[in-house]
Amino acid sequence: MFVETARNLSDLRGSARAIDVSIVMPCLNEAISLPHCITNARRALDLIEAQHGLFGEIVIADNGSTDGSQRLATDMGARVVAVDQRGYGAALIGGCEGAWGRYLLMGDADGSYDFTDGVAMIGALLGGADLCMGSRFQGGIAPGAMPWKNRYIGNPVLTGILNLFFRSGIDDAHCGLRAITKDGFMTLGLSGSGMEFASEMVIKASLRDFTIAQVPATLSVDLRNRAPHLRPWRDGWRHLRYLLMLSPTWVFGVPAALAMGLSALVLIVAMGFWLGIFQGETPFGVSWSIASGFIFATGHLALLMAVASHLHGVTKGYRRLRPAVSRLGSLLHLEGMLALGLAQIAASLAIFAATAWYWSNHGFVALPNPLPLVLAGMLGATGAQTIFGGFLLAIMVGHDARFVATDHAPVAPVSLHNARMAA
Repeated sequence: MFVETARNLSDLRGSARAIDVSIVMPCLNEAISLPHCITNARRALDLIEAQHGLFGEIVIADNGSTDGSQRLATDMGARVVAVDQRGYGAALIGGCEGAWGRYLLMGDADGSYDFTDGVAMIGALLGGADLCMGSRFQGGIAPGAMPWKNRYIGNPVLTGILNLFFRSGIDDAHCGLRAITKDGFMTLGLSGSGMEFASEMVIKASLRDFTIAQVPATLSVDLRNRAPHLRPWRDGWRHLRYLLMLSPTWVFGVPAALAMGLSALVLIVAMGFWLGIFQGETPFGVSWSIASGFIFATGHLALLMAVASHLHGVTKGYRRLRPAVSRLGSLLHLEGMLALGLAQIAASLAIFAATAWYWSNHGFVALPNPLPLVLAGMLGATGAQTIFGGFLLAIMVGHDARFVATDHAPVAPVSLHNARMAA
């Protein structure tokens, strides 16, 4: 019995080594559409073998079906990988991790995608791409296959924001038919359990400078007799918030630059009139000065969060260090930020002391201009933020006082395919 089991395991491993392409489908109670999808996927594998000489398998990433989908898939020659964590993304992550192929072609199990469109995607991977996306807007969308709000609002808006934030250069970021190398998939460390998984893959591939290709893909009306798992408004928001969470430049950096720049301009002009450099009546009175001090401190906090988020992404491996941050590496360390923060607080206390001296020597009457107190408060607040931010950055990069390594140059962008060829 043991010998037979060992021989079966040996055969299984031999089959695993022979597999080049894995077609992975997430499945949750898809017994109605699964026969069509598996048959279609088998046809795609035949074409892939004929055109590219690659052998493949079909993997059904089952998310806890109760309608017999598992048995149906097994009877049709597919391999079932059970995924306990619920969600579209969780199912695909589990299925792709359990796949044996060097190339992964994924698509839904509802009959809406034609897996033979994936033949060109595998060809793109063989030609040097790390990720190949399908474009339903290029391939064609059958009447009734996509709700109008998804086709004309949701997809274009979310894809446009994604391209703006991450410069991905694709026109359909949420197409469910896509192919990626297994090495690339594992490198990205994807974690999105829901529909945001689709955006996460493209975003992190863009951040890692993957070579991304795109080919036409068709979309048909799905074969299910029930409502789809997709919830447009809920899942649209999940996509949008994921775009924002992975873009510290737009969430923190741009607001920080605007807040600090505009408030600094107001305060400089106000100081110019206060010191007599500018003549006439100041356009920015007490209210504008107080508001500007608050806005500057808020922008300073956003700037610290932008740097922290960027370094977190670098530490996690899905983001490359920006050249501008790398050039500041010798200055970005805990001791430097502590010194800067303490200097800001010292300046704040000095201004407070000078203001108190002036106030006490003028009969304790109201100050003619609160601008010095605004500046003192702003310096004190940003100084404290700088100190706290220094410790936060040290924690974010793995409890290291030096936030950016300076003993080597930044790694130049290179695709995984080129790296494999060089090896």
